[in-house]
Amino acid sequence: MLLRRFFMVWVLGFVLILAIGPLSVAADDPGKNAEQFISGLANQAIEALTKPDTSKQDREKLFRVMLADNFAVKTIGRWVLGRHWKKASDAEKTEYLHLFEELLVVTYVDRFSSYSGESLKIVKSLVNNPKDAVVFSEIARQGTQPVHVDWRVRTSDSVTFKIIDVLVEGVSMGQTQRSEFASVIRQHGGNVEGLLAELRKRVG
Repeated sequence: MLLRRFFMVWVLGFVLILAIGPLSVAADDPGKNAEQFISGLANQAIEALTKPDTSKQDREKLFRVMLADNFAVKTIGRWVLGRHWKKASDAEKTEYLHLFEELLVVTYVDRFSSYSGESLKIVKSLVNNPKDAVVFSEIARQGTQPVHVDWRVRTSDSVTFKIIDVLVEGVSMGQTQRSEFASVIRQHGGNVEGLLAELRKRVG
């Protein structure tokens, strides 16, 4: 199935965030601030999205808000489209970004109801530059080796963060989707419309 490998990584990565526990944070430490961002999002997700009596419609509304607030959706969407972004018309760009967000919503909205309380531990954080940091974490699975999940986050003020990529066992969400989307476009003669048609099917 087209894009299947990518979505397996996305689903695993995003659902794992639900297990992160609260952390203390030093306001003047960019790395700890990034960890606090991931922790806060986890607590918000658990509170808002995993209640068994939450309807699918309400869960979808809540997830859209969290997605907009915590993920750089447009930045990720433009990057994964790669060189094809410049070739796309304004109308194609607008529809693509809309479908990209819709795809994330329909992929995740039902996943939060199956949260089973796995144990996730933040290992460390690495500040690459004043704007970018990586939060390293491990998910403990009973009877198996921990899964390593890394969160790339970006900030403009050292306080407000957005997730720009998730890596599960070293596999980049963004890079995986970039390769998958490029493959779909090649199969349709290099036309972005071919990708849009596939995305419409996924969210329809």
